[in-house]
Amino acid sequence: MLIEIPLFPLRTVLFPEGYLTLRIFEQRYLQMVRDCASNELDFGVCLIMEGEEAFAPARPARIGTLAEIVDWYTLDNGLLGVSAIGADRFRVERTEQQGNGLMIGQVELLAEPPHQPVPATHSVLSQVLARFMEKVGDQYPGHSAERLDDASWVGYRLAELLPLATNEKQQLLELNDPIQRLQALLQILPRFQSD
Repeated sequence: MLIEIPLFPLRTVLFPEGYLTLRIFEQRYLQMVRDCASNELDFGVCLIMEGEEAFAPARPARIGTLAEIVDWYTLDNGLLGVSAIGADRFRVERTEQQGNGLMIGQVELLAEPPHQPVPATHSVLSQVLARFMEKVGDQYPGHSAERLDDASWVGYRLAELLPLATNEKQQLLELNDPIQRLQALLQILPRFQSD
């Protein structure tokens, strides 16, 4: 079943349960945030694959993540600040641009697979994430030691916290199998290990 949502193409990848802060200054996005906040609706975040969103229509990635607004505030420079949490992933089926430049997408929500524990062969990833959580755990209110055995949660958190290229992050977001995502991260991990 397709649903219609406003899309916010960005040069970043939002993962389910990930945290996103935005500074909003364009009129079309100010209106989008007002509409979403007053109607308790989510908007879609998609990585920009081509184009420069501020100057011309950008081509968004086909897979994105719903963003649920959890707070909005005025920044010191007068711009609107927005904090959002990633919700469901979606696949963009069609897009159209409104007169004000806002992109609207017809999207299909992607179901997450049932909970799978982190396999013993991938337990090093849970250990790496545990070290990250010692430093940034307060940014993840849902964090608990039990989550370090949730293959989806471990994969998503490492994909967003490791300093990966945005196209690598996008590829990890697009994987449907959490074990396959962990395997990809396991292959990437040696890049960050010092001799």
